[in-house]
Amino acid sequence: MTKLDLMDKGTNAVDVLEGRAYRLVNPWVGVVNRSQADINRNVDIVAARRKEREYFQSSPDYGHLVSRMGSEYLAKLLSKHLEAVIKARIPSIQALINKTIDELENEMNQLGRPIAVDGGAQLYTILEICRAFDHIFKDHLDGGRPGGERIYGVFDNQLPAALRKLPFDRKLSMQNIRKVVSEADGYQPHLIAPEQGYRRLIEGSIDLFRGPAEAVVDAVHFILRDLVRKSVAETQELRRFPTLQGELAAAATAALEKFRDDSKKTSVRLVEMEQSYLTVDFFRKLPQEVEKGGNPASSTLDRYSDAHLRRIGSNVSAYVGMVNDVLRNAIPKAVVHCQVREAKRSLLDTFYTQVGKVEGKRLAQMLDEDPALMDRRKACAQRLELYKSARDEIDSVAWAK
Repeated sequence: MTKLDLMDKGTNAVDVLEGRAYRLVNPWVGVVNRSQADINRNVDIVAARRKEREYFQSSPDYGHLVSRMGSEYLAKLLSKHLEAVIKARIPSIQALINKTIDELENEMNQLGRPIAVDGGAQLYTILEICRAFDHIFKDHLDGGRPGGERIYGVFDNQLPAALRKLPFDRKLSMQNIRKVVSEADGYQPHLIAPEQGYRRLIEGSIDLFRGPAEAVVDAVHFILRDLVRKSVAETQELRRFPTLQGELAAAATAALEKFRDDSKKTSVRLVEMEQSYLTVDFFRKLPQEVEKGGNPASSTLDRYSDAHLRRIGSNVSAYVGMVNDVLRNAIPKAVVHCQVREAKRSLLDTFYTQVGKVEGKRLAQMLDEDPALMDRRKACAQRLELYKSARDEIDSVAWAK
């Protein structure tokens, strides 16, 4: 309440100041401000406060209230009130600051550490990022992340389905058997069995396995490439460096292509091995055709008979079925050995060798972080430091007695 010194003589504001006339949540405080004349005379605040104290100390109306009158008392009262309000709000302020700090730290983690200027440190950073990628890629293959199970699907579903669709019925049709057998011995009739005819029918039938063998290799190669793509996308640090990301992906793809070529050669070689050397014991165990007299069939008149050709077709089909079982198990082994295992073991070996030979300037180019990202990290770091400082200040106030 102001202007107490200007009230008419015989009147006062004691009832108001003591809270009887109008009660407030906080007590009334009487003050005496500088008059316009004081301002015109340039009376300073110190002198004005001294004059105010003297007024209340000498006032017959307000002398008993002097301990809680005046601008100085009002300032102390307001400071205590402000302090109480702040302390009451501190928990929510602390929670907000801590939440903001957590968000900023998460953002800093996503943005990554600043790039070192030292060549050795840059090389270390590149290798660490590559190792992180390699770990994620292996995790896909080993089942820690999805994708690797598709390779087993190729072996367990795609390969058997392809083998079932092979056109052995055309290769071993009566017409084709007759043609192959008749051409195999030329002008000489075969004696006990059409050896060359058998071999040509078997070799021709086994040759059909090339297609599924190569298809399995290509299918696994496609899956491995897709897993490389996923692993690149899931390696957080790689997102910062598009050049490094592109070179690593290219190196991994080139390695997979080499593994594919090796795998295809090995898988096709398995087929060629089955063509090159037939299992003789298989045919020795087959029942022999005999004439009515009990001697093995040898008449040239019977060599093109339907019964004889059917027997040849049945024998060749049985042998090809045996080869089918062998290759169904062997081809996946070759693919895993040449592609999957090598991808797990040495996918980035060539890339590591190349990076080890790179000079400092080239290393810096590989870590070509976006300038906008660098500015964002700097601003984020400054904000984080500011909020941590504010947290420390508030903690000191909260714990103060």
